[in-house]
Amino acid sequence: MTTIVEQKAALRAHALALRKHFDPQAGQALAAIFLSDLLIPDNITIAGVWPMPGEMDLRPLLQALHARGHRIVLPETPPRGHPLTFRLWSPDSKMLRERFGTYRPDGPIAAPDLLFVPLLAFDRRGYRLGYGGGYYDRTLSLLPEATAIGFGYAAQQVSAIPTEPHDVPLGKIATEVGIVHTEL
Repeated sequence: MTTIVEQKAALRAHALALRKHFDPQAGQALAAIFLSDLLIPDNITIAGVWPMPGEMDLRPLLQALHARGHRIVLPETPPRGHPLTFRLWSPDSKMLRERFGTYRPDGPIAAPDLLFVPLLAFDRRGYRLGYGGGYYDRTLSLLPEATAIGFGYAAQQVSAIPTEPHDVPLGKIATEVGIVHTEL
């Protein structure tokens, strides 16, 4: 019998291999769907991510939300074991190279009201499989009032994600083909 950690590691390896076949430009479709299907309150701070290699590119959505007047923040990745810090971003922000092949703005720190959470796989219950560092689990536990929406490719949906007590389910997952309302 395999442990949950081993099950997650196997699913993570499988999901990373599959992701090589996905179109990172599907972020354009995700942006169009998200902006037409979900109402976003005015005057909130929204956390996105700069795409990692092979990850869906959220920048079209972030640019559209910024143009609508929302404050956008992107994560700064701390040492392992710590929650994320978010820094204010705009399309003309100076970007600094981060760990894991991504970038972050050189802006002031701000707390998000809504977070787009990256994933490698997800299920209908709202559980997501991340990269294994636990950054979003720690961060979400410190932001209980914030709304968290997963994002990824529709093909990343699986029948069930192995879960542990610290895993936080999401109410919605945004994909390039629609919004998945999970079974929380």
